[in-house]
Amino acid sequence: MTGMTSTARPLLNRRLAEFGTTIFAEMSALALSTGSINLGQGFPDTDGPEEVREAAVRALRDGRGNQYPPGPGIPELRTAIAAHQERRYGLSYDPDTEVLVTAGATEAIAAALLALVEPGDEVVALEPYYDSYAACIAMAGGTRVPVTLRPHEGSFRLDLDELRAAVTDRTRLLLINTPHNPTGTVLTREELTVIAELAVERDLLVVTDEVYEHLVFDEAEHVPLATFPGMRERTVTIGSAGKTFSFTGWKVGWISSAPGLVAAVRSAKQFLTYVASGPFQYAVAEALRLPDSYFADFRADMLAKRDLLAGGLERAGFKVFRPAGTYFITTDIRPLGESDGFTFCRALPERCGVVAIPNAVFYDHREQGAPFVRFAFCKRDDVLHEAAGRLRRLASAGS
Repeated sequence: MTGMTSTARPLLNRRLAEFGTTIFAEMSALALSTGSINLGQGFPDTDGPEEVREAAVRALRDGRGNQYPPGPGIPELRTAIAAHQERRYGLSYDPDTEVLVTAGATEAIAAALLALVEPGDEVVALEPYYDSYAACIAMAGGTRVPVTLRPHEGSFRLDLDELRAAVTDRTRLLLINTPHNPTGTVLTREELTVIAELAVERDLLVVTDEVYEHLVFDEAEHVPLATFPGMRERTVTIGSAGKTFSFTGWKVGWISSAPGLVAAVRSAKQFLTYVASGPFQYAVAEALRLPDSYFADFRADMLAKRDLLAGGLERAGFKVFRPAGTYFITTDIRPLGESDGFTFCRALPERCGVVAIPNAVFYDHREQGAPFVRFAFCKRDDVLHEAAGRLRRLASAGS
């Protein structure tokens, strides 16, 4: 026998056939092979607070979390998550029945969708969206219904009438992301009010991805959807330590919700990772108790990085959508005489030694995202200065 037996069916489950290797893997490999600055994938190039890292070291040495932690997460972390939600937003959750620790926000999304969506259910999601949304909806057997955020007066905005029209009798769930990756949009209190009223009126569940909750800039404010009337009992709120404390490799996320929804998500989660990140859970429990000054300084530092890279991109000739949240900048490449983000991003490393991500990968309607490209600014200032300098070659080439 010289090879694998052929079968009439493809090896990959047909629900996942459209996804293949992620664009992040492709572009990160391109960054390595060309020695380019990688502004594609959203991870910081420096670690978070030293005291949080030392808390993880202490937990390892003390033997806390080196064996399986409790299925819902260690009590110290669940208590810290509940206290964070109460202190920040006035949301009261029982750490024992209304909080669940997950292997990052990505598992929280997967477990929530696998638990709450059945074949044939429609899931309305804001397009462009984080790429795991589409894959998780597919694995659950649901049908994704994208509602597209479109450029308007310097930012990407949600058309509330379009959202309302997307809801049908088959709609089970709204999948909301604010602050929004990749566009940087932060939904306003007025927009969230309409979303909440729609969910209550149509008796919909809502999964809300709020991992960038502490990264909002300028006049924007983050308001959890669960704070609106009628929403606490129907909303699964997702948070993450990776984005807030710059330890993305620790993979510590969580959900907070009503007991029935948490129990449902836990039923799916226990057959995914079961548990994860034992010692890191103790460290994140300490991180969530950091003083307000940490969160303010973190936001101010990222705001300065945003403006540093945004200025460089503008000087290079891009149209820049300055984000109100997250650590990503979406740009329009048409002023550079380009229109295909895939072609542009694949050529960019050779042209000027920088890697970015074509936003079209985050769209069902690829043509809607074709001219947009995303850059991450969660990097050291010297790296951003160097990237901005390299990108100036684009302006020189066009002059």
